[in-house]
Amino acid sequence: MPELSVIMPAYNEELFLEEAIQSILGQSFSDFQLTIVNDNSTDGTQKIIERFVQSDPRVSCIQNTTNLGPAKSRNLAIDGTNTPFIAFMDADDIAVSTRFEKQLAFLRKNPTIGVCGSWSIVFGDKKAVLSNDVDHEKIKVGFLSHCAVHNPTVMLRRSSLGALRFDEKMMVGEDYSLYSQLIATAKFHNLPEKLMYYRWHQNNISQTRITALHASELAIRSKQLSNLGIRPEDPNLQNYIYTVSLKRRQSQESTIKTIRCGQRLLELNRDLAYFDQKILEKHIHTVLIRTIRNTAKYNRSFLKYLKNESGFFAKMPKVDFVVLFLKSFFN
Repeated sequence: MPELSVIMPAYNEELFLEEAIQSILGQSFSDFQLTIVNDNSTDGTQKIIERFVQSDPRVSCIQNTTNLGPAKSRNLAIDGTNTPFIAFMDADDIAVSTRFEKQLAFLRKNPTIGVCGSWSIVFGDKKAVLSNDVDHEKIKVGFLSHCAVHNPTVMLRRSSLGALRFDEKMMVGEDYSLYSQLIATAKFHNLPEKLMYYRWHQNNISQTRITALHASELAIRSKQLSNLGIRPEDPNLQNYIYTVSLKRRQSQESTIKTIRCGQRLLELNRDLAYFDQKILEKHIHTVLIRTIRNTAKYNRSFLKYLKNESGFFAKMPKVDFVVLFLKSFFN
């Protein structure tokens, strides 16, 4: 039995699929099986898959008869394999040839780590580097505001995944949902190496996907806050979310409420110790200072609150306070 299963869902990816598959088959570590899930594509995706199935015994295909979406497709492949390690790959990305070798070496050397991601190079219509936090405690706090591992770079232990699966009801954000749950029971690590080329094109950024992603993110952040005792029915839930994930152009009243919610979260975590307190403090203080900078309007009473009551005056760079002082008089 191979040591590693690689799972790649594909839907109408004829333009990029061959390059993605070749980047997997060309890995320096070769003891793996690649399962490609054709999610009822209507283009030439299946012909490309069949060519690789016939030429390389490591490649197999699951062909969906209806379009099930990436979450269900990945789950089908997970349930159809039994290797000790699982890696994910998107059908339009390119893996660096040493990706599997380096991730497996790290996981073998660090048996307490259950999930290993890496950094990525964004190419195509957008150029950037995706560099998430490296260590577990920072990643754990990072999940309060975003998916702190990049799914196409993830390799994990089957034993760490257990019965958890991607949420099949979610159109987008299913990776964020899964990993934000998994981090409660498994340790995470991101290798600070660029082991993936992540292709950015128009399908990544449709308005429908963005709207759906925002809705998913709010629900996931709400679940994360429940670890500190914040319930979904809490009347201040929105401001608790603003405490860990920046919301620009809040009113003065909303900013003050957000600051107080941030102080409350730190008090709760001090008792519960769910997050590393210093890392959580740094995260919340960074978000709140940016919130203050981006408050819609300023006046002198708001400035007085910041200086005398909020506790954030000492934490703010002096230049920020000078700017706020001027805005409070001339805004």
